[in-house]
Amino acid sequence: MKKASSRPPRQADQGAQTKGALTRAAILDVALDLAASHGLEGLTIGTIAERMKMSKSGIFAHFGSREDLQVEVVREYFRRFESKLFQTALLQPKGLPRLQRMIDLWMQTRIRELNSGCIFISGAVEFDDRPGIVRDELVHSVQNWRAALARAIQQAIEVGDLKKTCQPEAMLFQIYSFVLGLHHDVRFLKQQESIALAQQAIQRTIDENRARP
Repeated sequence: MKKASSRPPRQADQGAQTKGALTRAAILDVALDLAASHGLEGLTIGTIAERMKMSKSGIFAHFGSREDLQVEVVREYFRRFESKLFQTALLQPKGLPRLQRMIDLWMQTRIRELNSGCIFISGAVEFDDRPGIVRDELVHSVQNWRAALARAIQQAIEVGDLKKTCQPEAMLFQIYSFVLGLHHDVRFLKQQESIALAQQAIQRTIDENRARP
C-alpha cells in the first residue's frame, strides 16, 4: 500500500484554494446585497452570475443549488450580525451595561438596514409557512439572538440591575415587538418619526423594569 505523502500542498494548490475561497466570499457578498433588497426568494443564480461576470456553472461550483446558497446567505448574515453585536456587547459587564449595549447596537443595525432591508425580517415573511432547510436556518439564527437577549435580561436581574419581578420573556417580547414595529412603519409606511418612538418605547421598558436603589 502506497504511503500518503507528508509533504505540504504545492504552492499552486494553495493558490487555487485561496482563489476559490475569495471567489466564494465575493459571491456571498453579492448574494447578501441582493437578499437584503429583494429577499431570499429574490436570489437567482443567473442574477448573481451576471453581477459576478461568471457563468452559472461557475456559481454552482461553489454552491450546489439555489437552496444551498440561500442557507449560506442566512449563515453569513448571522455570522456578521453576531460579530457586530454579540462580541462587542460581551466586552461590557453583565447586567444593564451589556443589555443596553446589545439593544443599542441592534437598533443601530436596524436603522442602518431600513433602506436596504433585513434578511431576518423579510425571511420570516417569505418562509413563515414553508418547511425546509432555509426556514430552519432562519429560525435557528433568530432564536439564537432572542436567547442571547433573554440571557442578558436574566443576568441583569441576577446582578440587581433589573427588578426581581421582571419577566425576561415578557420584556424580550416587548422590545422585539417595538423593533419589528419600527421596521414596518418606516419601511412600509415611510413614517420616519417611528425611529424615535421605538427608541423611546424601548428605553421606557428598560426603565420600568430597572431596580430602584
